[in-house]
Amino acid sequence: MTRARGVPVRPGAPDDGRGDAASRTVLAKAAHENFPVAPLFLPRAWRRDLMAVYGFARLVDDIGDGDLAPGGEDAVLLGLDRSAAGEGGDRVALLDALEADLYRVFGDRAPGPLHPLMRRLGPTVRRCGLTPEPFLRLIEANRQDQRVGRYPTYGDLLAYCELSANPVGRLVLGITGTTSPERVRRSDAVCTGLQIVEHLQDVAEDLARDRIYLPGEDLRRFGVTEADLAARTGGAPVRALIAYEAERARELLNEGTPLVGSVHGRLKLLLAGFVAGGRAALRAVAAADHDVLPGPPKPTKLSLLREVGATLRREG
Repeated sequence: MTRARGVPVRPGAPDDGRGDAASRTVLAKAAHENFPVAPLFLPRAWRRDLMAVYGFARLVDDIGDGDLAPGGEDAVLLGLDRSAAGEGGDRVALLDALEADLYRVFGDRAPGPLHPLMRRLGPTVRRCGLTPEPFLRLIEANRQDQRVGRYPTYGDLLAYCELSANPVGRLVLGITGTTSPERVRRSDAVCTGLQIVEHLQDVAEDLARDRIYLPGEDLRRFGVTEADLAARTGGAPVRALIAYEAERARELLNEGTPLVGSVHGRLKLLLAGFVAGGRAALRAVAAADHDVLPGPPKPTKLSLLREVGATLRREG
């Protein structure tokens, strides 16, 4: 069996290094997240498994957002024509192909998964005893993005986060062997809070994709129109709306923070980093006077480290 930088290559699959290059492009995006994905202080096995799950989550999001690398390589790797990828490509077909490849990960018949990131995921699934359900939810969230661009109520948005965000936290608990009903509940609160923070940072970018992740009932309450969200800078009603949603995200993070105190060692530091990433991002939004329309306010590394320290002191 040939290998591409340590990743088994299925007989008959592309083995010229292009698939591995596509995988590295996806995994490199971890450096740009609000929180550390697989920091070096973690055990090597955890880092490997977390990056395998991140690779899947990032790939499914890139498919749903139309952000795949140019050239259609990922479509080919998933067994489709190059025309299925890229701007104007058939994202639903790509998501369907990814789901089919996911079932190959959980199957035991040859030839196995097609995409290098899915082959990377296989050992993690088996080692940690993961189930298909959280992965399927992430795929379904991106299918929903293809047909739903507005959320009438806060409850509707929370239901979307059940698909798009909460499975990631549950996978982290599964990888680290720390799953329990209470931890899942706390993890869901943290993940939903982080998702809402990301939505607030990316209002302009999401609107360019014809998506608004701000509840319609809240837009009406603050007198904000879609035209207001398309402006170069936010007026007082937009900033008041963002401040309101930011407080909701902060409450969710606070609700979930006891998760940090329920674990020990390096996992405590990792989870503190997740919570701190959300809190630092909220501070950046507030520092911008809640005007997120010119571009996403980003926290500094120093502010992130300060929030990590504050979280550990509260939950130590």
